[in-house]
Amino acid sequence: MLFHLSIDADDPRRVAEVFAEIWQGKAVPFPSVTPGSWMALAGDERNNLIEVYPRGTELAETPGDADPKTLTGSPSQHSSTHLAIGTPKTMEEILAIAQREGWNAKYRKRGGAFGVIELWVEGWRMVEVLTPEMQQEYLAMVRRRQ
Repeated sequence: MLFHLSIDADDPRRVAEVFAEIWQGKAVPFPSVTPGSWMALAGDERNNLIEVYPRGTELAETPGDADPKTLTGSPSQHSSTHLAIGTPKTMEEILAIAQREGWNAKYRKRGGAFGVIELWVEGWRMVEVLTPEMQQEYLAMVRRRQ
């Protein structure tokens, strides 16, 4: 069971606010070990959230009774890490949000099985946004594979 996911971004507040808008939730500062972090709260029955750290934040294990330490450096903007999130909004509404933010977005059909809106957050982090119809396609595909 997934409770939250953490990603990094150049502008954590802005990214958290956009995720919150997609979810119809809210964005708030995240009291983490890394200053400047934000989180998007879905406001759903499971209290899903996405933590957004400043880009370049890396977590490293700290021995003993201590929070992980954070490291910074010169990370690449490319990663296989991505997420798929559901929204009650329409594809047109998500594409309008992307256009307003200056982020690329397009509809894609994954393997001929389910559709997603491929949203490129800040131009480098891929997030798949699924409308209610796309969520049904996705769930049908997952069920067939169980």
